[in-house]
Amino acid sequence: MLEIPSAAFPREQAPDGSFRRQQSIFRDWVRADPASPFPAAAGRYHLYVSLACPWAHRTIIYRRIKGLEDAVSMTIVDPERDERGWAIMDGPDNTPDPVNGLAFLSEAYEASAPGFSGRVTVPVLWDTVTGRIVNNESAEIIRMFDREFGAVAAFDAPVLYPPELEGEIDHINATVYAHVNNGVYRCGFAVTQRAYEAAFQDLFGALDALESRLSQRRYLLGDLITEADWRLFTTLVRFDPVYVGHFKCNLRRIVDYPNLWGYLCDLFQQPLISETVNFSHIKRHYYRTHVTINPTRIVPVGPHMNLSAPHGREAMAHG
Repeated sequence: MLEIPSAAFPREQAPDGSFRRQQSIFRDWVRADPASPFPAAAGRYHLYVSLACPWAHRTIIYRRIKGLEDAVSMTIVDPERDERGWAIMDGPDNTPDPVNGLAFLSEAYEASAPGFSGRVTVPVLWDTVTGRIVNNESAEIIRMFDREFGAVAAFDAPVLYPPELEGEIDHINATVYAHVNNGVYRCGFAVTQRAYEAAFQDLFGALDALESRLSQRRYLLGDLITEADWRLFTTLVRFDPVYVGHFKCNLRRIVDYPNLWGYLCDLFQQPLISETVNFSHIKRHYYRTHVTINPTRIVPVGPHMNLSAPHGREAMAHG
């Protein structure tokens, strides 16, 4: 029998060689209600992120476009993670930890759950009052930023998960998460041919469906940007520079899809968004951290991506 090679994250490798992502364990909620155990107070919470990570990138976008930069402080970890986990250190575009003075993000996990033995992930929303992690699930952190922090935001931004669209957004999110957001990881971290090919087919089936959907509307739900768009964006912007080669997602690039490419450029050109995208951190993290996939740790120079090019999708707006 052919021996199954070691996985990047052995605890998340299923017997069939597929990648099974661990669940986030810190799931408390910050509420607008001042009587909540975790009230949305300015200066109380600190966000730990990586500019490389698509899950953390969601929270960076929301913090920026919701005007929460003064209300929620933030630390950017080093993009090159080793066996000790995410490091907090000097480096290009890294930032220090003014709250806890941590050297590694694992210290925050240990302080919050002594003996924690899972994989340390970003983003992390830290509560300075109780001295522990409130939440490390990006899908929930962005909804807190969207709905609960309005009173401490610098400006009034539209709700990206409006009640009347919750069902549609949840439906799209479920498919995009399974086959695209996590689908690229299922391809990249698979350790058997069968597991890789199954994930590969799911991924490009979903991308083909999204290409078709975006041929009829500017954004996933029509003329307005919603949570579903930003959840997809952070995967699409990493696809051509990382996932095509590094994760073997090479049937087509996003630039080969006319509608998905225009949509990606459209979102990238929205106010404040381009400054949240750091391709140096993105490429350094993937190519220099996943040594089971890229043992030479060489970071590719390309590709050239002109995300500021005209996209023409304004003409798709209705009304």
